[in-house]
Amino acid sequence: MDRNSKTASDWQDLLRIAEGSSLVVERVRLPEKRLTVEGEFLLPELAQFSLEDQVFIAAFLRSHGSIKEMEQVFGVSYPTIKARLNRIAGKLHFVETNPSPSRAEILDRLQSGEISAEAAIRALEALK
Repeated sequence: MDRNSKTASDWQDLLRIAEGSSLVVERVRLPEKRLTVEGEFLLPELAQFSLEDQVFIAAFLRSHGSIKEMEQVFGVSYPTIKARLNRIAGKLHFVETNPSPSRAEILDRLQSGEISAEAAIRALEALK
């Protein structure tokens, strides 16, 4: 068994033992850099999913998001795949890609003449 297989196996064992409980990493070692860091590190969101959900997410990515292919791989119906995707997506925190402008940004746009006073008032009121 190569090192990557051993690491994946260890990770899978750890997820099974945790049974959905939260995990906190307290020591990280980077052998190539001969560096060890100790502290409290929260795992990224995707690493916090159950092993089964991680396998599902990897399969979804490998299929390039094809639900038809996912139906074949897992032997389940379209609604089952959609329900699982919705459940997983509901657990993720998404980054806002079009956040509301700040008060300062609105006033800067007003000052530069990019927006009218009326548009600035509406935008400022929407912030409340």
